[in-house]
Amino acid sequence: MSRAFIGLGSNLGDRASHFRWALDAWDLHPGVQVLRASRFRETPPEGDGFRGSFLNAVAELETSLPPRALLASLLDMETRRGRTRPLVDSAGPSAPLDRPLDLDLLLYGRAVLDGPDLVLPHPRMENRRFVLEPLAEIAPFLPLPGGRTPSSCLQKLPRG
Repeated sequence: MSRAFIGLGSNLGDRASHFRWALDAWDLHPGVQVLRASRFRETPPEGDGFRGSFLNAVAELETSLPPRALLASLLDMETRRGRTRPLVDSAGPSAPLDRPLDLDLLLYGRAVLDGPDLVLPHPRMENRRFVLEPLAEIAPFLPLPGGRTPSSCLQKLPRG
């Protein structure tokens, strides 16, 4: 079994309901158990093209699924809640789309992966307050790459 941390985000519909659905779905999955989840936080969107503020949280899971199988499960859950992903062309991704449920695999044990479909640890989590605050709530001293912790990374970010 491995520990994984998942970032949850939503800016469409009943945002808290999307999170509760995801937490319940993980508890029903035979290869996943929710260990703990942060409180849900209202956060401003980062970037252009979003219609509303986000709700964000982080969940800690214990899983027997390998990283890519867990990622596939997360993407399937997003789709089942109505998420559509932007098309990517040679000019780069199109404008971001609002999302009923966004699930990001932040950490999977001590795995370090750098593939086209999965990068672990999540490459931008240490610069995102909406990830670090809930992560620090449930695992303030979790070792991150370079010996940092969620708490120490959060202290270095400017106040928004």
